[in-house]
Amino acid sequence: MELWPAIDLRGGKCVRLLQGDYDRETVFGHDPVAMVERFITGGARRLHIVDLDGAKAGGPVQADLIGRMVRAAGVPVQLGGGIRSLDIAQAYAEAGVQRLVVGSVAIERPDLLESLADALPGRIVLGLDARDGLVATRGWLETSRLAAVDVARRHERLPLAAIVYTDIAKDGMMAGPNLAALREMINAVSLPVVASGGVSTVDDIRAVAACNAAGCIVGRALYDGAVTLAEAAAACGESVS
Repeated sequence: MELWPAIDLRGGKCVRLLQGDYDRETVFGHDPVAMVERFITGGARRLHIVDLDGAKAGGPVQADLIGRMVRAAGVPVQLGGGIRSLDIAQAYAEAGVQRLVVGSVAIERPDLLESLADALPGRIVLGLDARDGLVATRGWLETSRLAAVDVARRHERLPLAAIVYTDIAKDGMMAGPNLAALREMINAVSLPVVASGGVSTVDDIRAVAACNAAGCIVGRALYDGAVTLAEAAAACGESVS
């Protein structure tokens, strides 16, 4: 299982939100490039970056910063937040971002999701952020009436890289992932599923791996020191160099 250390950006800083609430923010670093270097020095093989401002605004807000982070990383980077056009996706791809996470587009413009997947096969990730099983959009500010599993099934035949599945109620709460919902998603589709939200211990990572997830995104637990990068990698079956 792949380990994806997470860096969430807001206002040029590294932050974490509780349950996606922009009013419940904790700042973990004022220099995102330095945070990238810290993870890479620690042996991270890949990074997951989210532009929270972009997700809220519906377009790239911190593209220059993200470009510097990608150059500093030198490892595969997966990026989400505000990717809602082919031009934006291609610009990030040209800047070196390997995988692009799109979520709102799947609900609001499924035709665009298909165009993105066809234009960048194997590089588009379907981001499904669920609140009570229903997909949330626009930086988690709105909740649709569509079940996450149904949306996943609808798009699984596209040439996507993976699905990132996040349970919003668990995100940032350090209370463990929603394993039942994760298993349901994994069993529903043939695409690789990357788990996100709620991981707070090494045992949580092992439990995610036992669900046959393709990857696990870990954020707050790494910043709080509840889990070290080496411990997280080992729980995924990887090693840090």
